[in-house]
Amino acid sequence: KEEMTVLFSDIRGFTSISEGLDSKELTRLMNEYLGAMTRVVQKNRGTLDKYIGDAVVAMFGAPIALPDHAFRACVATQRVQKKLLELRGKWQSEGDKWPEIVWRMQSRIGLNSGNCIIGNMGSRTRFNYTMMGDNVNLAARMESQAKSWGVYTMCADATKLACEQHGGDRVVFRPLGKIVVMGRSKPVPFHEIVGLKEDVTPETLECLRLFSEGLARYYARDWDGAVEVFGRSGLLEPNIPGKT
Repeated sequence: KEEMTVLFSDIRGFTSISEGLDSKELTRLMNEYLGAMTRVVQKNRGTLDKYIGDAVVAMFGAPIALPDHAFRACVATQRVQKKLLELRGKWQSEGDKWPEIVWRMQSRIGLNSGNCIIGNMGSRTRFNYTMMGDNVNLAARMESQAKSWGVYTMCADATKLACEQHGGDRVVFRPLGKIVVMGRSKPVPFHEIVGLKEDVTPETLECLRLFSEGLARYYARDWDGAVEVFGRSGLLEPNIPGKT
């Protein structure tokens, strides 16, 4: 067992992207994307577990223990998103080489922290150093649920708390509520990772303040008040799915 943070990432709308490219173009695009994402993960002392098509699975805290694994993982997600923004600009500057859908590529990332089983697993003829367990599954759920909530980086409450122990307020979070995920009977608090403190604009901070007020009104069953405040926060949203 090892205390660690697990990362799952996936490209939004990858099926549509792959349909518009031939095999050589898709291979070139994915090698550039996966290479850039992996370098960011490794630079932040994360370990690549595997690629699953366009998905990246990584871990922070194994095989070498990292006391600040959650903080490093949260920072890595934001640097990954920054790098992808740079790649989108590069691909667009290359003109007709890539279709417009490639210029708008977005990646969704999910994180969770906790005890995981880590080690060599597989058969006698082929095995892999990998991880498994309930906390790994929850990280995958964070990534898949991000689509439903219209966010690009989502983490469970355990990651936020562990991150704040080592990074203070360096990473900006937005509480989104609680969800019941497959395999768990109790609701799990979860959060959006909005960005690094030095990059978050005053407009985004006002958006988060309004969203928090809207959430409080929702929990108080002030439905009309919640709709009104959420509407105002929505106008300030920094990350709108479908927009770069």
